[in-house]
Amino acid sequence: MTSSAPHLHQASTRTDLVDWGAQPDALEGASHSTGRLVHKGPNNQPESGIWVCTSGRWRLAIPRDELCHFVAGRATYRSDDGEVIEVSAATVVMFPAGWIGECTVHETIRNIYMLA
Repeated sequence: MTSSAPHLHQASTRTDLVDWGAQPDALEGASHSTGRLVHKGPNNQPESGIWVCTSGRWRLAIPRDELCHFVAGRATYRSDDGEVIEVSAATVVMFPAGWIGECTVHETIRNIYMLA
């Protein structure tokens, strides 16, 4: 059956994830990402999927508005202007386009994301 609404069942527990490689811009540790794409529109907008990442710390810059619903793990996001966002299971964060800082994953995180 085809669907007009792309979806994945059991997004918080799926194990058929694809290797997305080492996290770039590492500052410490060797974070590794896996995931599953749910949908990618024209010019990659919007994009939604599942992202899983192991422990480590790296720099990041959010290119487009990104909504993240964390369903497992624990991490700290620290913006360059000093804002600290602690995430754990059941946390939802809306990162605005242009957000710049660091991410420290303390326990492997899993989030369901949408880039606008």
